Amino acid sequence: MDLLKADLFEKLGPLLSAEAAAEAAGTGVDAADLEQAVWVRLLERGRSAPDPAEPAEPARWLRRAVRAEARLARRRARREIPYDGPPAGDSAGDEPAARREPAVGAEPEDALLHGEVNRALRSAVARLPGRCPELMKAFLSPRDLTYREIAGELGISQGSLGPVRSRCLGCLRRMLAAEVAAPGLRGMER
Repeated sequence: MDLLKADLFEKLGPLLSAEAAAEAAGTGVDAADLEQAVWVRLLERGRSAPDPAEPAEPARWLRRAVRAEARLARRRARREIPYDGPPAGDSAGDEPAARREPAVGAEPEDALLHGEVNRALRSAVARLPGRCPELMKAFLSPRDLTYREIAGELGISQGSLGPVRSRCLGCLRRMLAAEVAAPGLRGMER
């Protein structure tokens, strides 16, 4: 099978979009991320992938691939523990912790903790692999850049920003999770 054939994308594209949209709701990931994961899976398989000339085989393979990627996304979501963030009394609203400024007249401890959180985040971002540090700095920028501006600034296509951002955030999440203290024992202590 020639992966560069346009008819492959034309034949499988609408089906893939529909299947990914149907599975995305239950997984908590974006349908576009599922689509991209399936295309990558197809490219990785190479010649053992289905032949688009056979109408039933590519559709069956595609449905299985979407479901497999959705299962992987659900497993990943179960393993990741969300960070609780600042205490419930925080009045900063929905703004990310990295952009929040301590309230005027706030306790000195709050300002110190805010500075430590920013330093830890910026340090972790600087240790990310590849283009991730540039991309994350652009997203954390106080200028609040749009996707188009970030894509132009970094020389990346606008359509790949979301998936790359997702991979970078996953890497950052894993990196920070390894630095956070392990949770206490579960169940009965002996």
